[in-house]
Amino acid sequence: MSNHSPLGSVGATQTAIGEELADVTKKHKRTAALRQWWNDRSRLQQWLMLLVVVALAYLLPVINPPLITTEPANDFAISCFNMALYALVALGLNVVVGQAGLLDLGYIGFFAVGAYVAALWTSSDSTFVHIPYLATLPLAMIVTVVFGIALGLPTLRLRGDYLAIVTLGFGEIIRLLATIIPGLKGNTGFQNLGRPPGTNADGEALFTASNGLPWYWLVVTIIIIVAVLLGNLERSRVGRAWIAIREDEDAAEIMGVPTFNFKLAAFGTGAAIGGLAGALMGGQVGFVNNQKFDVPTSILFLAAVVLGGRGNKVGVILGGAIVAYIPLRFTELAAYKYLIFGIVLVLLMIFRPQGLFPAKAHLLTYGSRIRRWVKKEQAPAQPEGGPPPGSAPPAPGGSTAQSTRRARKET
Repeated sequence: MSNHSPLGSVGATQTAIGEELADVTKKHKRTAALRQWWNDRSRLQQWLMLLVVVALAYLLPVINPPLITTEPANDFAISCFNMALYALVALGLNVVVGQAGLLDLGYIGFFAVGAYVAALWTSSDSTFVHIPYLATLPLAMIVTVVFGIALGLPTLRLRGDYLAIVTLGFGEIIRLLATIIPGLKGNTGFQNLGRPPGTNADGEALFTASNGLPWYWLVVTIIIIVAVLLGNLERSRVGRAWIAIREDEDAAEIMGVPTFNFKLAAFGTGAAIGGLAGALMGGQVGFVNNQKFDVPTSILFLAAVVLGGRGNKVGVILGGAIVAYIPLRFTELAAYKYLIFGIVLVLLMIFRPQGLFPAKAHLLTYGSRIRRWVKKEQAPAQPEGGPPPGSAPPAPGGSTAQSTRRARKET
């Protein structure tokens, strides 16, 4: 007779499952405890800790950590600029995809419009009136907002896959227009784009294509400003409307939310940030042509948002940095980057369907303040033996006398 019984194997399986569940529960408790610890900090304490993180971010190319450096294959300061640029693009696309829930596959079109605005108004190859490079940054945002509204007005009535196909077509239309319109110079493109002013101690230009450090600092500063503005926007009526549309557009419209107007606002906001990123890219590289704005690059932008976690600003910033960093760090794998990110996204769909850093599903407006206020307002329970020591006796017409009279009436 065999020594192994079916009941014994079932018991062992149940024990293994129980241990795995216990491990998952412990990890969840640790994460929840960390989140609770952060929420319990005052606003000033949170800002001070964030300032430390920001200081480290500014010093990253200066420190050049040996474990994560991209040298000697790629200059680390320029790699940091590319990481910051992808993070800025992911922030803009997150407004459309993560906040409003609109699937945009042609975001590269807004990026291209911003780059061409910088080229047309600053390049020596352009016949347009030349203006200072820094003036092209707000101009690029304005022009891309116009393009975003022009695209959104006829197409935002669509949903899901249909909207994705239309936006994908928009990205291709921009690239084809850059090819067939003579003034945009197709493959030849524009050279010698303008750059921000400034010189170093030797009198040489500070912003050059080979010096990525000032460009990185400029983009990080812009990311901080954009993230703060988007955070305030998320906590406003507009942000709550976007979340309602993302969760259930029909329910939001029934509750009185003008969904079309808010979707158009999301499209315009995302387009402005995409155009800003495109103008920064054109200035740093100093060259713009139609080969830089293809569909695979647009898919990488979307992968950055999905990888980081849709709806989470910190998550998409890290997602954009990762998407830009991996091909630069492992240059020999750069040809397989689309395969690598495809595999990573499939694994994310299985193990982390909400991304590496999913958005927290709680009240956005003053959530931490409300939790702290509730904790302060919760009074300790009164002991059963009567009022707590040191308290004044109840008044004759107080609650105790009223309850006694009610009891007599009921009797």
